[in-house]
Amino acid sequence: MSVTLDDVRHIAALARLGLTEERARALVAELNTILRHMDVLSSVDTSGLEGVAGVGAAGMPLRPDEGPPIPLARDRESFAPRMRDGFFLVPRLSTHEDPEEA
Repeated sequence: MSVTLDDVRHIAALARLGLTEERARALVAELNTILRHMDVLSSVDTSGLEGVAGVGAAGMPLRPDEGPPIPLARDRESFAPRMRDGFFLVPRLSTHEDPEEA
């Protein structure tokens, strides 16, 4: 599997990124290099090896949240015009609204 220039342009358009032709071609080369490396890694025979011990399905063990809260220079209410249940309420970004609802 390889990435084409059209693939990079399509993803850039979806992400609303402005890419120059030169940068798009560089990204194609970089992504294809990564994919070729993944092909090499997937061809390595690991049948005789034990699984690596790590985080796994149980997740990372968390420590209890201890210690005094860090004091803020100002009240939390001064950071945002509205709050609810201790959370800041911020306006939606206009790019995330449905144009038919607006």
